[in-house]
Amino acid sequence: MGFYSVNRRFVAGLALTGFMLAAAGCQSSDNGILNFGLTKKDPVAPPPPQDPKILASQLRAYCPKVTLRDGTAYFNTYAKGTTAKPKKKKVDAAADAEAQAAAAAAQVGPNGQPVDPNRDPSRIIYQASITDVTRDCTHANGQMSMKIAVAGKVVPGPMFAPGTVTMPIRIAVQHGDEVLYSQLHPYQVQITDPSAATQFVFVDNNVVVPEPTARDYQAYAGYDENTPVAAADKPKGKGKKRAPATN
Repeated sequence: MGFYSVNRRFVAGLALTGFMLAAAGCQSSDNGILNFGLTKKDPVAPPPPQDPKILASQLRAYCPKVTLRDGTAYFNTYAKGTTAKPKKKKVDAAADAEAQAAAAAAQVGPNGQPVDPNRDPSRIIYQASITDVTRDCTHANGQMSMKIAVAGKVVPGPMFAPGTVTMPIRIAVQHGDEVLYSQLHPYQVQITDPSAATQFVFVDNNVVVPEPTARDYQAYAGYDENTPVAAADKPKGKGKKRAPATN
């Protein structure tokens, strides 16, 4: 009986010791086999891979986005005012002051702000707007060729007159501050229906720029009303009068 009692206590103590060792082993183990994200990272583990560089195949599939700059989505055509000045005639001071006040009032809009006589909304012939832009790209021989399309509409204004409207559409491609391509196109649209908008689509098929080395090109499309007009031929100066020949 004594041997049985000692043996049972020995076996129980041995089992308890084994459980404690197993528990301690579980708590100190960090071999990565059962890593649930609660243990520290292995100091000798390799660092995570960095962002991969742009592949040549990705650059060959790259096509810059086309955007509209502020103020280039609309273009208005205005009727020209009369430039002939009436002949002066004798009027009294009161009538002259009244005429000047009426002329000044005619140059003020509903909001009280002065109206540019060359941009009077009541004298709009057509109002053109760009509604969508798109592009297509091909890559070959170290160059990128683009087709840039512009879609829009022309709406008749208060001074509508059937005819052709010429819209100055500029297409440009830039790399940072460097202009790679810029072309102004005087695109014409025939307008005949005064009661409906006329749709149009313009395509520039000749955009060619150097092959990009990164996805950092920017393409633009829009109306350009600020392009200087080509200088006209200078008028020939009047020749000096020759002195009469003397015998």
